[in-house]
Amino acid sequence: MPQAGQRVGEYVLDTRIGGGTFGEVWRARHHVWTDQLVAIKIPLDSQYLRNLKGEGVAIHGLVHPNIVRAIGFDPYAEVPYLTMEYVPGTSLRPLIQKKSLAIPQVVSIMRQILAGLKYAHDHNVIHRDIKPENVLIHERAFTEGFDVEGVVKITDFGLGKAANNAAGSIAYSASLNTAAGREIAGTLDYMAPEQRGGGEPQARSDLYPCGVMLYEMLTGERPAGTEVPSDLNVSVPKYLDEVFRRSYARLDKRYASAGEFLAALPPAAKGAVPPPLPRSSPVMPPPVPQPAGRCPQCQKPVETGDQYCMHCGVQLVAEVRRCPKCGAFPDQTDRYCIFCGESLLPQTVSV
Repeated sequence: MPQAGQRVGEYVLDTRIGGGTFGEVWRARHHVWTDQLVAIKIPLDSQYLRNLKGEGVAIHGLVHPNIVRAIGFDPYAEVPYLTMEYVPGTSLRPLIQKKSLAIPQVVSIMRQILAGLKYAHDHNVIHRDIKPENVLIHERAFTEGFDVEGVVKITDFGLGKAANNAAGSIAYSASLNTAAGREIAGTLDYMAPEQRGGGEPQARSDLYPCGVMLYEMLTGERPAGTEVPSDLNVSVPKYLDEVFRRSYARLDKRYASAGEFLAALPPAAKGAVPPPLPRSSPVMPPPVPQPAGRCPQCQKPVETGDQYCMHCGVQLVAEVRRCPKCGAFPDQTDRYCIFCGESLLPQTVSV
């Protein structure tokens, strides 16, 4: 069994951060550069050694801000291991359970998940086990914002498919190469209907669980029946209901790709942006700045000039300032939109 202080490759095991009967995940430090932290997967069972080899093949070459990066791999070492980028923070699951995400944060998280999936799919890798536990949120998101590039990362491509070959991983329940393992591969609540029916997974199969997670982030519940997110959370914009419907759907009605799903979300990561205003609409002057104080709904601190509470998402001003061209939310003092360059000076924009 692995233990703290044990040398694995270039790293020394520090703290066990996850695992089960068949394998473990450890935080480790480089044996010389002690400030360099990584996460190391170690199989404890011969079957999971084969699965670890598969994961190493699946993620090789996937270098993207929204995918946990592979650093080292030696399935033939005395202690076999897969070394990966260490992401301090949490998985998405606790944030769903606490119902702590504002709508702009939900949109930012989903955009980054889809960006990572689009990259993986473009490189012929299907994840097959997308769920909140496999989405990591870097601790920087809580101080710098959820729209900062790379604070949301997909991990555990262990059930994935690369180069037309099935690849396994340290899944902590049963072997994927046994009949029982194949039946429970992935988490059923997040598994696309075609997977549950025994069909061959495809890239679009990864989009169905994204719909489930979108619903969970917006409501704190998993989808059931025909309910849409706004049925449980009245602050959810109607366009997000439609995004949910198109993702949480059977294959023939689902988004055709992660790129198409991503394009259906607002381009401005700072908020859940409704469709752009008509070009003939007047540009609104800056509203009266909201003074620093506390949100009237959740009573948490808000900053001077905030249009929405960053904690609960409630609108703090009577008139929300929006760019008439791209629909983004500029700052109160901006004269031009920083996203598209449109003038924000009070005037009527001609067609």
